[in-house]
Amino acid sequence: MTTSTGNHRTEPSTTAGEREMLDGWLEYHRATLAWKCEGLVDEQLRATPLRPSALSLMGLVRHMAEVERYWFREISLGEDLPDLYSTRENRDGDFEFAAADTWADAERVWHEEVELARAAAAGRSLDAVSDAASHHRGEVFSLRWIYTHMIEEYARHNGHADLLREHIDGATGE
Repeated sequence: MTTSTGNHRTEPSTTAGEREMLDGWLEYHRATLAWKCEGLVDEQLRATPLRPSALSLMGLVRHMAEVERYWFREISLGEDLPDLYSTRENRDGDFEFAAADTWADAERVWHEEVELARAAAAGRSLDAVSDAASHHRGEVFSLRWIYTHMIEEYARHNGHADLLREHIDGATGE
């Protein structure tokens, strides 16, 4: 997939130590999601071409903002944060948009949450255990587990983004 702004992802090192490797793969997948959204207008980013699924590129970005926030800040650091999009009453709020919701806002929030996630992980050992337990499973997690889960989460959703992008404008890429 070639885009007008030439977004380039940095391939993760094949010989790095564990922390550098995990950081490299997570950054690679973050950049991949940004790349899949590049060059589209709001209408395309909000499109749900894989009906009956409600998946959209904007929804994926909003979802990943929530996932970054949840694992790196709420679980790892134990921060008590308000909901972004989804709530206990509406678990799909990240994929449901009001007329006033824009791509610019979704992208800004995602980038902010990524930066806050990076800061939350900085200086913490991969063996550090989370300050809070999962809301769903009631377990604590090592930072290593959180990194691995985040890489898996991005990889899965980047596959969704591939399909969405191809249906939206025919663009394909790895």
